[in-house]
Amino acid sequence: MREEVNSSRVYQRRFANRVVERSVTAAEPWSNASLLLSLGAALLLCLLGCSTHLIPNTYVEDTEENREILAFVDSYRRAVESRNMGAVLAMVSKNYFDDMGTPVGDDDIDYETLRKGLERLTREVLATRYQISYRGIDYVDNRILVDILYTGWFQVQTDEGPQWRRRLQSHRLVLAREQNSYRILSGI
Repeated sequence: MREEVNSSRVYQRRFANRVVERSVTAAEPWSNASLLLSLGAALLLCLLGCSTHLIPNTYVEDTEENREILAFVDSYRRAVESRNMGAVLAMVSKNYFDDMGTPVGDDDIDYETLRKGLERLTREVLATRYQISYRGIDYVDNRILVDILYTGWFQVQTDEGPQWRRRLQSHRLVLAREQNSYRILSGI
C-alpha cells in the first residue's frame, strides 16, 4: 500500500509539473507580447518627448535661424549651379580666408585669390549640377559652422572636348552675420 501511495504522489507531482509547464508555456507568448509592447511604447514616448524636430531631409534642428541659414546656403548652391560667380562673390565676406586645412601657406585663399579663382572657373566650367545634403549646424562664438555633403557635377573643357567630372565630398562652410545678412568666411 505504501508503494501505491508513493507512486500516486509521483504521478501527482508529475501531473502538477505538466500543468505548471503548460500554464507557463501558454502564458509566455502573452508575456513576451506585453513586454515588447510596453518596451515599444516606452521607446516611442522617449523618442517623441526627448527628440528634436529636424528640418525635412536634413540632420538639422528645425529652428527659424537654422532655416534662414539653409536658405542662404541654398542660394549659394543655386548661384554655383547657374555659374553666377558674381552672386557667389556677393555672398562672401571681405574677411574670407581658407587655409585649406594645411600648415603651409602656399595654398591659402583670401578674398582676392577667391575672386580670381571664381573668374577662372567661369571661363573653364561649361555647366554645373550641385546638390547639398545638410549634416549639421553648430554655433561657435560668432561663427556658424554648416556641415554639408555635396555632390557636384562639372562639365569642363578638355583637349578631348567637353567632359563631366564628379566630386562627392564632406565639407564645412563657415558663416558669420555681417550687415544683417550671412556671409561666407571660409569653405568655398
